[in-house]
Amino acid sequence: MRGFNILTRRNTDMPSEKILAAKKQVVADLVASCKDSASFVFVAARGLTVLQDTEMRSELRKNNVTYKVVKNTTLRLVFKELGIEGLDDMLVGPTAVAYSDDIIAPAKVLANYAEKIAVLEIKGGIIEGKAASKSEIETLAKIPSKEVLYSQVVYGLLYPITKLAMLIKAVAEKDGASAPEAATEDVAPVAEEAPVAEAEAPVEAAPVEG
Repeated sequence: MRGFNILTRRNTDMPSEKILAAKKQVVADLVASCKDSASFVFVAARGLTVLQDTEMRSELRKNNVTYKVVKNTTLRLVFKELGIEGLDDMLVGPTAVAYSDDIIAPAKVLANYAEKIAVLEIKGGIIEGKAASKSEIETLAKIPSKEVLYSQVVYGLLYPITKLAMLIKAVAEKDGASAPEAATEDVAPVAEEAPVAEAEAPVEAAPVEG
């Protein structure tokens, strides 16, 4: 009877060990996937229609954002491994997490859909390794994308050069327009002096005849 109890305990322990090992593997895989991400956004996404969920996931993929529905206990273990604290208030109830090496993309895409879908709620997130509130995530979402920021920076760098080129062109056009006037002024005195020289010649010859 004792041997039967030992055998039964071993049989019940084996599935538990497999489940534990599987959970550890899930955590390890998520840690590997998340470790290089610049930001995370946690959302409550229960109640989305299939169409809404499909469309949102597609948009997230287009922006290179990973999106997963993960148990809170698993997320706590993942971020404990990553050394990030202060998430307990966010990891309550059904939670989905979006993350990317682009610091703005997860917040921007999800904030956009949260405005259109009432049941989609941003809980908070992580920005560069530190817990961020819902309002901080929403503020992050309002920052222009990298492409827009790059174009603004490039324009800011090129604007002085462009402005200088425009000024040079304007000066050149002004000089070109005033050149004929300057030439006329230079020639006019010569035309006036010639008749004077011709008029004085007879006056000098008069004494010789007398």
